[in-house]
Amino acid sequence: MLENRNYLQKYAMHFGTYMGIYWVLKFILFPLGLSIPFLLFLFVGLTLGVPFMGYYYTKMYRDKICGGEIRFLHAWIFTVFMYMFAALLTAVAHFVYFRFIDQGFVVNTYTAIIDGFLHSDIAGIETYSSQLKDTMNAISSLSPIEISLQLLSQNVFYGSILALPTALIVMKKKKAA
Repeated sequence: MLENRNYLQKYAMHFGTYMGIYWVLKFILFPLGLSIPFLLFLFVGLTLGVPFMGYYYTKMYRDKICGGEIRFLHAWIFTVFMYMFAALLTAVAHFVYFRFIDQGFVVNTYTAIIDGFLHSDIAGIETYSSQLKDTMNAISSLSPIEISLQLLSQNVFYGSILALPTALIVMKKKKAA
C-alpha cells in the first residue's frame, strides 16, 4: 500500500491533465455559447459531467494502481490533486483567452444582458440595479491574470467539494479474511 501512495501525485497529474484538456475544450464553448445558445447548453451539460469524470478517474486509480482498495483520505487527496492539476492547466487557457482573444467580449455581452434586464418591466428590478451595475463595473476592471486566478481558485474550491462525495463513493477497504 505504501508504494501506491508514492504514485498519488504522478497519477493525479496524469488524470488531471486529461481532465484539464476536457475543461479547456469545454471552455471554448462558453464564449461561443454567448452568441449561440445551443453551445451554452452544451457547455452546461459537459460541466455537469465533470463529477462523473472525476469518479471514473478516481475509481480507475483505485482499481489499477491501488489494487482495488483505497481509504477515504487517500481517495480524497488524489481527487483534490487531480482537480487542482486540471484547474492549473485550464487557468493557462483562461489567461490566453482573456489576454489575447476576448477583448472584452464576455464582459460586454453580460453588460448588455444586464442592461436588458434593467430596462425591462420586471417587478422590483430597480432595487437591484445599482448592485448589478457595481458588480459589472468591478468585473470589467479585472485584468486577465486576475480573472484567470479567480477562475483557478473557483475550480480548486469546487473540485475540493466534489472530491468529498467522490472519495466516499470510491473508497474500498480490505475485506476481513
